[in-house]
Amino acid sequence: MTEIPTLETERLLLRAQTMDDWPAYARLMMSDRAVHLDGPHSLGDAWGLFCHNLAQWPLMGQGTLMIESRATGECLGQVGIHHGPLFPEHELGWQLYPGAEGNGYAFEAAQALRDWAFSVRGLETLVSHIDPDNHGSRRLAERLDAELELDPERPGPEVLVYRHRA
Repeated sequence: MTEIPTLETERLLLRAQTMDDWPAYARLMMSDRAVHLDGPHSLGDAWGLFCHNLAQWPLMGQGTLMIESRATGECLGQVGIHHGPLFPEHELGWQLYPGAEGNGYAFEAAQALRDWAFSVRGLETLVSHIDPDNHGSRRLAERLDAELELDPERPGPEVLVYRHRA
């Protein structure tokens, strides 16, 4: 069984999720802000996704970490690496809660988890599947030096694939 790591950056603590994280996660996933995450979701679907994020760790050796401010202890969102039947390649993804955007938190968290995946898990590549209209995530993927693939295998025609290389 894979132990869930705790990663630290200058401003952030990336840690395992707890039940205390559920209310904010549910609010996000059931809101219109979840449109780029195939939402908004029902309460039951949000719960299934929350459990999926945690279940990835023992099943696949990676999963989701909560993004917490080291200064305030506030949970700002999530960053994760997913794999399995729904994710044929290891996918790096992120989401921030309302009010946390525009501070570089997603970049800092995604960079830390990406580097962990390459150095600790030994992965050589990751992808980020991004809705073409999600300009913020597209800019973030490019800031992370991910390259837009022009003719990739993807989960659907409506998704852009950005490739991160070790």
